[in-house]
Amino acid sequence: MSLRKMAPTKEETAVMPPFPGLPLARIFVLRTQAEFAAAFDEILAAGRAGFDTESKPTFTMGEVSEGPHVVQFALSDKAFIFQPHRSEGHPFLTELLHSDKVLKVGFGLQSDKGQIHAKLGVQLQTVLDLNSVFRQEGYNNSMGVRAAVGVVFKQYFQKSKKTTTSNWEARELTDKQLLYAANDAYAALKVLDALKLAQPDLP
Repeated sequence: MSLRKMAPTKEETAVMPPFPGLPLARIFVLRTQAEFAAAFDEILAAGRAGFDTESKPTFTMGEVSEGPHVVQFALSDKAFIFQPHRSEGHPFLTELLHSDKVLKVGFGLQSDKGQIHAKLGVQLQTVLDLNSVFRQEGYNNSMGVRAAVGVVFKQYFQKSKKTTTSNWEARELTDKQLLYAANDAYAALKVLDALKLAQPDLP
């Protein structure tokens, strides 16, 4: 029986050098039809993107989330922030989510599928949940971006609980929210690149 590998703890990663994420200048909040169209073309041309969503948290028992309120795609040097309340972006966003021409890479994406279908009426397709890659390597069931960055880069990926549970439904997101959302997706793509997986090895 093979030994399970242990992901580093939060305390172990906290003493590592910080992960160099994207700066605000490389994070683009899409607002106009032209911006949505240009981002769509870039993401499609890249063929794969770091991917994540954010939703306003629910605090009442039985309350159902109306998220996602933010959907983010990251490329090798930038990230695009889609906000579903901007209806002019819907055709571009739904096409990307459904497209088999863009591999969406992230962590713990199972819950995103149901929310995306409920909110946008589209099936999330062509997804790689990196937790499954690390499971194949013998790590614990749920790795997460913080632990994965610790394993792959020996760096600390900071996640603020205050930002995680902030109001993602806000029309205008704060700088902290933008950095958090973009770099969640960006780190996932960087981890995939560093793993250098051959296409047939992708689960």
